[in-house]
Amino acid sequence: MSDDSETADSDEVEIDRTSGFSTNFENTDLGTDESNQGLFDDLLSGEPIFENKEVLRPSYTPHELPHRSDQINKMATILVAALRGETPSNILIYGKTGTGKTASAKFVSKELESTSQKYSVPCDVEYINCEVTDTQYRVLAQLANKFIEKNEERIDEQLATLESLLEAVDEYDATVDVHEPEASKRADEQTASNPFEFAAEDATERDTDSSSGDSIAPESGDSPPEAGGSPDATAPASATEAEQAALPPDHPLASTPFESREAVEARIDDLETDRESFEEVPMTGWPTDRVYSVFFDAVDYDERVVVIMLDEIDKLVEKSGDDTLYNLSRMNSELENSRVSIIGISNDLKFTDFLDPRVKSSLGEEEIVFPPYDANQLRDILEHRSNVAFKDGALSEDVIPLCAAFAAQEHGDARRALDLLRTAGELAERSQAETIVEEHVRQAQDKIELDRVVEVVRTLPTQSKLVLFAIILLEKNGVHSINTGEVFNIYKRLCEEIDADVLTQRRVTDLISELDMLGIVNAVVVSKGRYGRTKEISLSVPLEETEAVLLSDSRLSDIDDVQPFIQARFEN
Repeated sequence: MSDDSETADSDEVEIDRTSGFSTNFENTDLGTDESNQGLFDDLLSGEPIFENKEVLRPSYTPHELPHRSDQINKMATILVAALRGETPSNILIYGKTGTGKTASAKFVSKELESTSQKYSVPCDVEYINCEVTDTQYRVLAQLANKFIEKNEERIDEQLATLESLLEAVDEYDATVDVHEPEASKRADEQTASNPFEFAAEDATERDTDSSSGDSIAPESGDSPPEAGGSPDATAPASATEAEQAALPPDHPLASTPFESREAVEARIDDLETDRESFEEVPMTGWPTDRVYSVFFDAVDYDERVVVIMLDEIDKLVEKSGDDTLYNLSRMNSELENSRVSIIGISNDLKFTDFLDPRVKSSLGEEEIVFPPYDANQLRDILEHRSNVAFKDGALSEDVIPLCAAFAAQEHGDARRALDLLRTAGELAERSQAETIVEEHVRQAQDKIELDRVVEVVRTLPTQSKLVLFAIILLEKNGVHSINTGEVFNIYKRLCEEIDADVLTQRRVTDLISELDMLGIVNAVVVSKGRYGRTKEISLSVPLEETEAVLLSDSRLSDIDDVQPFIQARFEN
C-alpha cells in the first residue's frame, strides 16, 4: 500500500519511448540530494543561451543572404536556361574564404531544383567538395553513384505508377465482366422468344443495306477487293490506333501511350531490366575510363539538365590536373538525352593560369567575383543569424560589433565571424552566464587562434615535435633565416636530453618539409652559389602558444633548461 502511495505522489517524468530516457526535466528535482548528483546535472540546471546553434555553422544554408543579391541574381540569370530545357553556360566563382561563395551557390541551386519541380522540368544539381574528393577517379565515382541512385528512384516511381495502372485495368475488366453476361443473357432471351421474327429483322436490315448501295465487308472465304480499290476511310491507320480507338473513353489506358495490358507489362519488364543493369562504382579498383563510361551512361539515362557544382575546384586541379574538367566540359558533344553545366568555386583567382587553354575557354564562360565583406556587412549578417540562433536577450549590445570588427581585420571572413559568435556563446553557456558579453568574444578569439595551433601540433609525432622545438628555440634566441644544419644541431642535443633516437639529417629535412606542408613552418629553398642550396626556415604559427603545446607533451616537459643547448650551438 505504501509503495502505491509513493508512486502516486512522485513527480511524473516524460519518457521518450523511442530512446527510453527522460525528455522533460521541468518536474525533476536536480539539486535536492547531493549524493544523487550526476556529471551533467549541474549543466542541465542552467538556462540554455542558444535557440538553434546550427545556423551559426558553415554547413547551414540560410534562406536569405544579405549583401549578395547582385551575385545571386547573376547566377540565376545564367542558370534560368536550365528551366527552358537549354544548357546553361559554365560559371566560375572566385573569392576569398568566407565571402559567401558556397552559401550563395547552394542557395541558388536549391531554388533551381524547387522551381524545376514546380514546372515539371527535369533538372538535377550535384555538389562535390573537391578538397575531400580530390582525384578524377573519386569525382567521377561519386557523381556516377549519385546519378545511379537518382535513376533508381525515378524507375521505382515509374514502376509504382505502372503497377497502379495495371490494378486499375484489372478493376475495369472485372466491372466489364460482370455486365457482359447480363447483356448476353438478354440477347439470348430475345432470340429464344421468337427466333423467326429475329431472323426476319436481320434479313430486312441486309436488304436495306444492299439497296442503299453500301459495300458489305466480305465474309470469310469471299474474294478480296479488286486491285486499285481504295481502303475503307474509317479504318485506323495502324494497329495501335485501332486498339486505342477500340478502347472506351473511360478505360484506364485510354489517355496513356499504352494500347493494352501487355504493353504496360512489357514496359515494366524493361524498367526492371534497366534497374538491374546499374552497377555502383567502388571508390577504388576500376580503370578510370570504365568509371567515366558508367558516369556518362548514368547521366544520359534520362532527358534532363545537370548542374555539377565543384567547390574548391583549385584543389582538384592542383592534385590531379585538369583531365576531369576537360572531360566534364566536353561531355555535351556526346550526350544524347541530357545536358551538363559546371559551376566551379575557387579561393584562388589565378588557378585558371594552370589550365589547358581549351579547358579554360569552355569552363570560364561566365565569371562571378565575390568581394570581401566589410565590418558593417558582417554586422548585418551576424544580426540576421543571431535572431534565429539565440534566445531573446542573450546578447549584449557590443558583442556583434566586436565579432564583426575581428573578422573584418582578416579580409572580411563571414565564416570567422560566425565561428567567433558561436564560440563566444558556447563559452558563456559553459560558465552558466545568462548573457554573452565582450569578454566572452575576446576569450573566443584567443581560443580559436590557439585551437588552430593546438590541433595540429598536439598530434605530431615525437620526432616532428623535436624538430619544431629546435626551430622555436632558434627563433627565441634571435636566429633569423634558419637553415637545416642549424636545426639539426639543436635537434641532436634535444634527442640526447630526452634519450630519443637521433634521425639522419636527410630525414630531419623531410620532417621540416612535412611541417611546411601543414603550415606550421615556412621552408624556402635558396641557392648559396658554389656552396649549394639550403632551406631557410621560419615559424608560421604563434611562438609562445606553440611552445606551450610542445611542453605539454610528457617527454618534452622533461627538458629543464634549454638555454645551454643554444649557447653550445653558438660556440660550435
